[in-house]
Amino acid sequence: MTTLQAIVLGLLQGVTELFPISSLGHTVIFPHLFGWNNIVAWQSESESPWLAFVVMLHVGSAVGLLIYFWRTWIEVIGAFFTTLRKRRIETSTERLAWLIIIATIPVGILGLLLERPIRLALAKPLAASIFLVVNGLILLGAERFRRRAEVRALAAREGMKRDGGRRLDTLEYKEAGVIGFFQSFALIAGLSRDGICMATGLVRGLDNEDAARFAFLLATPPILAAGLFKFSDLTGSLGAGIRGDAVIAAVSAAIAAVFTVHFLMRYFKTRTLTPFGIYCIVFGAVMVVYNA
Repeated sequence: MTTLQAIVLGLLQGVTELFPISSLGHTVIFPHLFGWNNIVAWQSESESPWLAFVVMLHVGSAVGLLIYFWRTWIEVIGAFFTTLRKRRIETSTERLAWLIIIATIPVGILGLLLERPIRLALAKPLAASIFLVVNGLILLGAERFRRRAEVRALAAREGMKRDGGRRLDTLEYKEAGVIGFFQSFALIAGLSRDGICMATGLVRGLDNEDAARFAFLLATPPILAAGLFKFSDLTGSLGAGIRGDAVIAAVSAAIAAVFTVHFLMRYFKTRTLTPFGIYCIVFGAVMVVYNA
């Protein structure tokens, strides 16, 4: 791998991990699009440095999220230990801490069980392009569904913000579990982790801003856990020759992620998932034709 390839893939990861357009899908598609045959060959091998490199890319974007949300994470972690001491949940931050924990459990279990077989079966440019179109349809469908009367009624019943969306701290724990379950579909290249979390949040009455915030917070624990779990691949024989490039890519992803999440948290105050859905459908369809 060249340094330029590492930087490009890192910047691509930092942007597409947070934009709801599937970072894994783009990481699979772009090397083939750019003619980077050395990386394309890695992607098709059952044992290669590629998975360890991709994990480092995700760790970089997670570090960017930690940098942006560091105050929130200090409050959430402190609130979690407070609930252990008091043995009850009283504040919205304490509730948020347990919502994150419960939502992380399904994706952690399914990730351990299914990550490898799904990667070997579907981490191919054509499959990623097809699922990118599916991702776009999910985003557009969620925006359309959130305007239905029953979703508005749910938001009104559970507690509304002034803009009409449901308050994040009114989510039930079983709803957080459902969001975490659907987050695990992002193991499939082309389906966005944040996009699926946001879409599920919208269907449950959240507005775009809170759905995005919850999705970004949910993304951090499983990504960091995967990084720790796969770190031995990078330090072992599979990581020989790419460790320096992996670090460069992770730093690039972290820097890009900080700027991207800053932009998106402002964007989702007033705007929707619709442009991202249209992009996924159009770009995915073009890539289906190209890769076929």
